Amino acid sequence: MIDLMSQILFEISKWMSRIAKVFLAFMILITVADVILRYFRRPIIGTYDIVAFSGALVMGFSFPLTSWVRGHIKVDFLILKLPHTTRRIFDVITRCIGAGLFFTLGWNLILLGKALRIAGEVSSTISMPLYPFVYGLGICFLIESLVLLSHVFTPGGKDE
Repeated sequence: MIDLMSQILFEISKWMSRIAKVFLAFMILITVADVILRYFRRPIIGTYDIVAFSGALVMGFSFPLTSWVRGHIKVDFLILKLPHTTRRIFDVITRCIGAGLFFTLGWNLILLGKALRIAGEVSSTISMPLYPFVYGLGICFLIESLVLLSHVFTPGGKDE
């Protein structure tokens, strides 16, 4: 059962990574287009907002797969001096704390998104609703918490 859930979580993480890549390409294209159009005194209105929101989504949607492949930087030169069992215990504790942190962040972002939707909050320059971006980040962080928990139950990888 854990293997099936891990496989599903991995597929979701890959799908989310593809979304992050699309947003990253979009950020590049709109920034280049804005720079070129500024030369002709025709800037794209709201580029700053669009790039900022897209950057948040790139970050959020890339977290789960990066965590899945254990691609984050670790400064663990002290931990590597400990016995394997102690390192594993330390790893489980830190992943559980991380999962709790990301779950809390995700849940609170979902609540914030709901509040923003009800209040009708929009961006300052182009009046784009804020809640879809907040909901998106909330979901990303909830998935990230599941990825961290899956590592607790399925050890392995380059840091084990």
